[in-house]
Amino acid sequence: MAGLFDDDPAPRSGGSLLGDVQAAPPEPTQTPSYRVLARKYRPVLFDDLIGQEGLVRTIRNAFAMNRIAHAFMFTGVRGVGKTTTARIIARALNCVGRDGNGGPTADPCGVCANCVAILQDRHPDVIEMDAASKTGVDDVRDIIEATRFQPMMARTKVFIIDEVHMLSRHAFNALLKTLEEPPPHIKFVFATTEIRRVPVTILSRCQRFDLKRVAVETLAAHFQRVALAEKITIEPDAVDAIARAADGSVRDGLSLLDQAIALGLDRGIITADTVSGMLGLADRSMIFDLMDAIAAGDIARSLRFLDSAHDNGAEPGQIMQDLLGLAHTLSRLKSIPDLVSSKSLPELERTRGKKLADQLSIPWLGRLWQMLSKGILEIEHATDRRACADMILIRLCHVTDLPPPAELVHKLSQLSNHSSPRPAPITSPTGGFRAAIGSSGSIGADSPAAVLDAIPDPDIPAQWRIDRFEDVVALALERQDLRLYAHLRHDVRVVRFVPPVIELNLASTAPRDLAARISSLLEAGTKRRWTIALSREQGAPSLAEAEEQENARALDAAIGHPLVQAVLDTFPGSRIEAFHRPEPAPEVPRSVTDTTDNDDFDSLTNED
Repeated sequence: MAGLFDDDPAPRSGGSLLGDVQAAPPEPTQTPSYRVLARKYRPVLFDDLIGQEGLVRTIRNAFAMNRIAHAFMFTGVRGVGKTTTARIIARALNCVGRDGNGGPTADPCGVCANCVAILQDRHPDVIEMDAASKTGVDDVRDIIEATRFQPMMARTKVFIIDEVHMLSRHAFNALLKTLEEPPPHIKFVFATTEIRRVPVTILSRCQRFDLKRVAVETLAAHFQRVALAEKITIEPDAVDAIARAADGSVRDGLSLLDQAIALGLDRGIITADTVSGMLGLADRSMIFDLMDAIAAGDIARSLRFLDSAHDNGAEPGQIMQDLLGLAHTLSRLKSIPDLVSSKSLPELERTRGKKLADQLSIPWLGRLWQMLSKGILEIEHATDRRACADMILIRLCHVTDLPPPAELVHKLSQLSNHSSPRPAPITSPTGGFRAAIGSSGSIGADSPAAVLDAIPDPDIPAQWRIDRFEDVVALALERQDLRLYAHLRHDVRVVRFVPPVIELNLASTAPRDLAARISSLLEAGTKRRWTIALSREQGAPSLAEAEEQENARALDAAIGHPLVQAVLDTFPGSRIEAFHRPEPAPEVPRSVTDTTDNDDFDSLTNED
């Protein structure tokens, strides 16, 4: 039939009232719709599932022994086969075999009416519901109502609920009774990526299966088979890159492979560079070169590598992620030398990785991991991601020159005067260190709880010897009257202390009954009467004020300490932001039963 675009321009005659017309163009040939790889290679049998051997073995045994649970719960990350497994179970339950007389089987035939209808998502007795869009109790009530009716054409009615954790609390409650005692012709299959959001009342009524992330080497082998079936040539390094980027998800990996095929078809082969450019990744060998430059402290070379990777389309955040992953790999190679001969690592990791791991130490890799982890978070919130990545690399190169904290303290200690008191380092959670130098060179602090542990049990009847005001404060702590203890330290200035008379100047913040409470405390502790007089004289500083003054003097002494000066000289621009010195534990008041120096006190007590 001639058309509008025939070589012969002469039109055909027709009987139209409008004169001659050209023949209608031929209808365009309909091209079959393309099926993405993730759907085309979706497993249809249990044997097609990859990386889930434990799940497959358990379900096969359940079918063999006719011990099939009434409800299954599949959990795992996206794309590992949760919904696919649910559909295979639906076919296995309803397959009737090629001759139409078969029963439930772990190997459905794929050709009977039930198998074909389920494969084409049109079986009336296999109902799939997406709980992400149908979360309410009314949707669950529709399911419960449907369970009352027998299957239309299948042996078992199967309800598949995807993303079941999205159901509301009332929807879960409505499902409980039916899920616990379903009719014999009903099976439930649930799938979720967030198992913790599923109520335990639901979990206890299901047979749970945790689908694992698929290993990188397993994914790579699967993608190679798919590429071979599609008659696509792909480099092994490209397959490895796709498998790593898939992060354990078969579906994600097949989607990436689909994209790589479309991108590299014009070249006839999918190369590692093609995949790296598609994913925004840096070349893997470049990551090793960058790690070499960081380990050498070469800032200029590190920045040049980053410039090159950025010009080729690599994302700064992804480069830092690759460095973080390499730090993890090197730490594992350092800790488990046998990994060098393992086939689970690519060739580049086994060769260059081994060389780098031998050069670097675990403490250095640990600091690198901490700084990269923090740096990646900074990049995510940075307005200029590229500039942030530059600063992270500069920071990493500088920290290479720093020795481990323990070695640093040892070296600095050698610089200080050997006759000077030497403090001990306190390791901080961030991996750095700080030193607190007291007037005696000691470090630490005695908490009230520790002091209480050293004081005799207050239930023991005893008389205490009070020779100074600090003994009164210690007695309050021993009696576990922490509020009075605080007032005695902060609100009391001693004007005169002549037992059994104490003259005090109280701060305006002191409670009105403080003098009476002090008197009661002393009478209970010493079994004698005390007189607490109030005065307007200034008196001595309170214990808290005295400690502040002592801390200020100790801080000045610490700053002038040779070791501190050595630290400040080693780290230009550093400063002391906090100073910690041990709080002296209050002395425990002595009991009158103590035979040491208590003759005078005994005579005073006897006089009363």
